Amino acid sequence: MIKTDQPTIALTGATGFVGQAVLEQALEQGYAVRALTRRDQPDRTNVEWVRGDLADTAALSELTRGVEATIHVAGVVNAPDQAGFEAANVTGTLNVIETVVAKGIPRFVNVSSLSAREPKLSDYGASKARAEKLLKASPLDWTIVRPPAIYGPRDKEMLELFRAARWGVIPTPREGRASMIHVDDLSRLLVALVRGGEEVSGRIFEPDDGKPQGWTHYEMARAIGWAMGKRPKVLGLSRKAMERAAKVDRFFRGTKAKMTLDRAAYFSHPDWVVSPEAAVPSSLWTPQIETRQGLKATAQWYRDNKWL
Repeated sequence: MIKTDQPTIALTGATGFVGQAVLEQALEQGYAVRALTRRDQPDRTNVEWVRGDLADTAALSELTRGVEATIHVAGVVNAPDQAGFEAANVTGTLNVIETVVAKGIPRFVNVSSLSAREPKLSDYGASKARAEKLLKASPLDWTIVRPPAIYGPRDKEMLELFRAARWGVIPTPREGRASMIHVDDLSRLLVALVRGGEEVSGRIFEPDDGKPQGWTHYEMARAIGWAMGKRPKVLGLSRKAMERAAKVDRFFRGTKAKMTLDRAAYFSHPDWVVSPEAAVPSSLWTPQIETRQGLKATAQWYRDNKWL
């Protein structure tokens, strides 16, 4: 329940991995939050939960009532087909945009993905690129953030690599590099962007942990192994091998498969390193969490919460 006259942010995706971190950061920074949720949530001071989803225009109208800005985090990173990505990442984003435009709430911070740089590579990347295009065409005061690989407590995606490290073998793409960022560093940035201003309005940012040229997949796997107190074998896979793994995963886990053909295409791309030209101004934000220590703390969180 919102009981103060503090400025209020509308937040989508508030119960997800990134959204939970944004919610905590917003409260810490003195904002009240009106947050979208599909399920009942426990009461919290300065948080108002709105039942609904991105297809529920009445819920979106209530979500954005009297807010000064919107942080749009909700979306899907894995779906069984193109329609699944389209519904959540494109149509859902359009619904939020149309709601805030109609209400005259211009400030909009959108969480996209580095995959939007290569929309022909995967359905996921194509959906994120289309959502960006919709936002750019709107009259809103927007900022787009394209995070690289996000890790941290509550993450269910990179959890698979921590589990693999426990068993002594981590499969990775054979070639390529990628940037990383801790979810707490990302959430600090998203909340800092709420204020807007000339240096961030109409900009696309690609934040990371500050490691020049990112991480090779081998380096990333070994760092996760170190965080787990292991020295795992790193198994470099070709794209064809990853596609075969995706078919096996689909056979056993169906629509809940973590490795899909779409992801095999995405992961096999050789360059998921953030662009220096899209760096966040250091006067606004810099990363604070050193990645090896962040991975170690994440591994401990997984253990403490029985995820490992």
